[in-house]
Amino acid sequence: MNLVIVESPAKAKTIEKYLGKEFEVLASYGHVRDLVPKEGAVDPEHGFEMKYQVIERNEKHVQAIAKKLKNAEALYLATDPDREGEAISWHLYELLKKRRQIGQRPVYRVVFNEITKNAVQDAVANPRELSVDLVNAQQARRALDYLVGFNLSPLLWKKIRRGLSAGRVQSPALRLICERENDIEAFVSREYWSIDADVAKDGETENKPFSAKLVELGGEKIEQFSIVTAEQAADAERRIAEAAAGKLHVDQVERKQRKRNPAPPFITSTLQQEAARKLGFTAQRTMRVAQQLYEGVDLGGEAVGLITYMRTDSVNLAQEALDEIRAYVAERYDSKHLPEKPRLYKTKAKNAQEAHEAVRPTSIFREPKAVRAHLSQEQFRLYELVWKRTLACQMAHALINQVAIMLSADGPNPPEGEGAGIRFRATGSTVAEPGFMRVYLEGRDDSKQAEDDEERMLPALETGELVDLLAIRPEQHFTEPPPRYSEASLVKALEEFGIGRPSTYASIISTLQDREYVTLESKRFMPTDVGRVVNKFLTAYFTSYVDYDFTARLEDSLDAVSRGEGDWIPVLEEFWKAFKERVDDTQENVQRSDVTQEAMDEQCPECGGQLSKRLGRNGLFVGCTNYPDCSYTRDLHQDGDAAAKEPELVEGRGCPDCGSPLEIKRGRYGKFIGCSGYPKCRHIEPLEKPEETGVACPKCNKGSLQKKRSRRGKVFYSCSTYPKCDYAVWNEPLAQPCPQCGWPVLTLKVTKSKGAQLACPQKECGYVAPADESLLEGHAGESAPGASEASEAKQAKEIAEA
Repeated sequence: MNLVIVESPAKAKTIEKYLGKEFEVLASYGHVRDLVPKEGAVDPEHGFEMKYQVIERNEKHVQAIAKKLKNAEALYLATDPDREGEAISWHLYELLKKRRQIGQRPVYRVVFNEITKNAVQDAVANPRELSVDLVNAQQARRALDYLVGFNLSPLLWKKIRRGLSAGRVQSPALRLICERENDIEAFVSREYWSIDADVAKDGETENKPFSAKLVELGGEKIEQFSIVTAEQAADAERRIAEAAAGKLHVDQVERKQRKRNPAPPFITSTLQQEAARKLGFTAQRTMRVAQQLYEGVDLGGEAVGLITYMRTDSVNLAQEALDEIRAYVAERYDSKHLPEKPRLYKTKAKNAQEAHEAVRPTSIFREPKAVRAHLSQEQFRLYELVWKRTLACQMAHALINQVAIMLSADGPNPPEGEGAGIRFRATGSTVAEPGFMRVYLEGRDDSKQAEDDEERMLPALETGELVDLLAIRPEQHFTEPPPRYSEASLVKALEEFGIGRPSTYASIISTLQDREYVTLESKRFMPTDVGRVVNKFLTAYFTSYVDYDFTARLEDSLDAVSRGEGDWIPVLEEFWKAFKERVDDTQENVQRSDVTQEAMDEQCPECGGQLSKRLGRNGLFVGCTNYPDCSYTRDLHQDGDAAAKEPELVEGRGCPDCGSPLEIKRGRYGKFIGCSGYPKCRHIEPLEKPEETGVACPKCNKGSLQKKRSRRGKVFYSCSTYPKCDYAVWNEPLAQPCPQCGWPVLTLKVTKSKGAQLACPQKECGYVAPADESLLEGHAGESAPGASEASEAKQAKEIAEA
């Protein structure tokens, strides 16, 4: 018997069916050991020696592996094909060797990019040795993260507030969000006007009117700020009307055809971006569902991995995959949808690592509709997205017919005078050959779709024709600030700046939210007051360590280690010396008031002292620097004369409890809606729509379970139809039926002592089982204690107060 080790039981179950009776497959349930959770786990004075210990919750899994190994002929380490997977295999090997349980048995490293029978059997038949370079790169990254966390976090406790923490890659990401917010606040809007003409072909009522934009007035080109007042717009409208006299002259008609090529297949970052745009998935949710599709789904008795490995920055496709996709296109579509040669894409990432393929279906012939009955709704939607993108990337380009028409109010040779040189431009496009667009079209961030994304027909016109000028439409505009980051645009920015790596983007975003450094409002990230103070501290006193170029260079160094092009100890030494000096200097010379207070050019109305912005329990406020002698304070959002601004009312609604107007207020956890009759009436409700989990309510089967926060800040999940349905659970729900009682939902419960567990929320059932470690990627990490640890009455009370 040969023993094979993978990370998760789901993967183990799938792989064991492929390998036969000669192999037994066990799961390590993720990492088996980690740094000791105390100071001194990394020792810079002795070559950065790292002290590891077995992760308590996985000790039983290590013992199970050791027990099976006694009767095994060989050990195959088949963890994920990346740095983390390599490190898990190495740690397990070192642990078993230290316990003298390896013996003389051969130990092989097995890697496969997809969990299919051929791929798994081929990998086992062609094993390799453990990669020391990949292991060292992972150890270096772990050591860096530890050194930053264990030195910066205590500093934040002392200089700002207890309980805060800082991370090596989360801090530059926080800086991105804070800088965007600063840009928005500093933005000064400018007025400008555009002028469009509604035009119709002369005498042909069946042709729909089309719009043309003013591009020249009086012989001068119209720029964005050429017309900036209503008076100027009215004057331009008058000049156009007088010169045109109801007709425009067609000066030029330009027709051309352009090609549009499909987007490359998915890598980790683009998968997260498109899932956010098209499906509304968070990065964590995307990676959790992708992990399920990768590890295998039961398709009516056959367990199959539906997609290839989802942590990759390569856009390459295997030759057998290309051949299969081309065969599928030739079979399902006509020949014009198949390019002469396979499309080959070039990876944009400077240090594309972990030589994987792009994220693709394991078989393009496994159509989404054919497997839909075996997938949950979120699994189906993500699989369909991957399937369509992969198919489209090997289809023929689309052909777009574009037309541009120049129109004038006074003909191609205008007379001298005020009306001279008045020209309009109209553009339109139609899809001549859809090509890949029949299957898939890539989404975009923070911008309107290109003109060819929807057909805009223009009538057939020829040079010299006259068209009817139906109306002149001046329109007022104001410039807008840059948009806040969405999940998709933040992932894109992290990738462009080289902050972290594709496999870490989801954890970066969730960490910022868990620490309450940022909040998500209307699907856009906003820094909290605490987040802004932390960012201010880090950018002021640890400038180079939140610098985007510095972070990217450090990642490049780690990538070089993984390729065997550098040693990991010098990387740590170069970082540590300067970093420790900076920590010590800040510890000694920076006062708490330097960080948590910002002087204002305003005097206290009570004592005449100077006012400052200060960080308190509920965020920033204005206070007197003569405290405690003077206790004057006011809300940061009030005017300087201490008179509050008019409250922001919720239009069209009154308090459901007492009928008083509802107001938008600000509390510890951000903005919320509250009754203006407070404290007599304590009605409150969330400002934003709760986050959807995609899990149907098991009680009423009408609503869905939404992520909400109670008054005390604890996260819970309740039915979207509340109060009609009062079903609620503390822990994150999963769309998986309980194998013991059949209840449609299980929950993911995480504790320090027992780790991740699947638990049935039905108290009378009591089902509990170890959870797949991959589920932790989608776990918010902020759920309240489970129902078994709190009485039903207390739970109901907390939820009612949310």
